[in-house]
Amino acid sequence: MAKKAAQPKKKTNNDDRMLRRPAEDLFAEEIDALIKNDQHPCPNGWRMSARSVLTYICGGKAGNTPITPKYVGNRRLVEIAISTLVTDRALLLIGEPGTAKSWLSEHLAAAINGDSTKVVQGTAGTTEEQIRYTWNYAMLIAHGPSPEALIKSPVFRAMESGQLARFEEITRCASEVQDAMISLLSEKRISVPELATEVAAEKGFSVIATANTRDRGVNDMSAALKRRFNLVVLPSPSDLETEIDIVTGRVAQLASNLDLQAELPTPDAVEKVCTIFRELRSGETLDGKNKLKSPSGVLSTAEAISLLCNSMALAGSFGNGSVTAEDIAAGLQGSVVKDDDKDHLVWSEYLKNVMKKRGSQWRPLFDACSDHNS
Repeated sequence: MAKKAAQPKKKTNNDDRMLRRPAEDLFAEEIDALIKNDQHPCPNGWRMSARSVLTYICGGKAGNTPITPKYVGNRRLVEIAISTLVTDRALLLIGEPGTAKSWLSEHLAAAINGDSTKVVQGTAGTTEEQIRYTWNYAMLIAHGPSPEALIKSPVFRAMESGQLARFEEITRCASEVQDAMISLLSEKRISVPELATEVAAEKGFSVIATANTRDRGVNDMSAALKRRFNLVVLPSPSDLETEIDIVTGRVAQLASNLDLQAELPTPDAVEKVCTIFRELRSGETLDGKNKLKSPSGVLSTAEAISLLCNSMALAGSFGNGSVTAEDIAAGLQGSVVKDDDKDHLVWSEYLKNVMKKRGSQWRPLFDACSDHNS
């Protein structure tokens, strides 16, 4: 085991102008407290021990500092993910949209390295150069290949500094681009033939990749690439109460970060949104008595969080600052009705056969949703 890695630079006042600050800035106090109170050995290149990383992710205390949970779910899955990164294996987080794959990936990198920004975003347009390296072509033409002309990818920079790189939505990339990772994960080095050299990974280097189960069949990972990863499947929230806790916490965080000029949604409003999402997602009511048609969209926990934040923005910008049934209904319409013909019918049947029959507590939301759906 190695000594703790060097501390990253403290954030400046300019960070307050960022629309989205990285996790290591938002939770700097908690990370510092965990490092200060850490009683266990740190793996090579890590700023804190595996046990402290677990506390950071799942919540607890560091001395007198309370540590807020960043991931609400199966603690054992988080332990498996952390222990994978202690070894030389890469980590692949798989799950439905909205199961906190990217959120967990970011916080793991923030706790372990104090830097979650070495990210490759996988898309259909991602190229092999974005995974390895490219060149400053003006310098290349003027002076030929040189270290100064080399533009390093996030994976390259993570390798030479012994840190974690994140690869988001890896299955969105073309298969030949994905396979560029095989040699990097196997050999732990990048060859730069133009400079007749290669860069070996420092201890502590690894990759955390995420993949969406809804994207299976888009660009399936090869068996050779899968063998380089330890897979951890992140499930959707197991019950309504867990989902409500996740949504409530994240909405409060986002409302503070975005400075939304509105009151937080009431617990009753959050419960109603989560109930609607869970029922349409599963294809049956929570009591199991009625079967439902599911819309084409995912209706993930992340979408519920976004819906409620948008409702707060509506209430703060055009209302009296209190989230109303009309504010929530405006977001529900857009979340459920993606493919207009099919989803409009699904939503209409849910309003008529389920929401309408739930009594006076649901009546304001039913009326508002019916107005939007007409």
